Amino acid sequence: MGSVPQLIISIMLFLLLFFGIGFLLNMILRSTWIMTICYPVIVILIIDNVGFFDYVLSPVSSFRSLGGDIAGLQIIDALILISGLIGSILAGIAIRMLRNRGYQMF
Repeated sequence: MGSVPQLIISIMLFLLLFFGIGFLLNMILRSTWIMTICYPVIVILIIDNVGFFDYVLSPVSSFRSLGGDIAGLQIIDALILISGLIGSILAGIAIRMLRNRGYQMF
């Protein structure tokens, strides 16, 4: 278990990291929610120890392992991952607000 300042910094880093990546992807690809849609895949790649192609080759054991990994997450880890999701949602909201106000990005 980490310290409270470490937790706060981790939450802010994930929030800002996924806001920035989401904002850039939404702006370049001219979509609004691309990062929010891709975020669960990124989380699965972060927390799972199964290879990407194992989900195609042996889906039952891979998803069973994924369920165990998700259930084994600690609250602190879940908070950090949720802050990344919030960052990607905020990026979509920011892009939508800018487009509604007349800014044409790329």
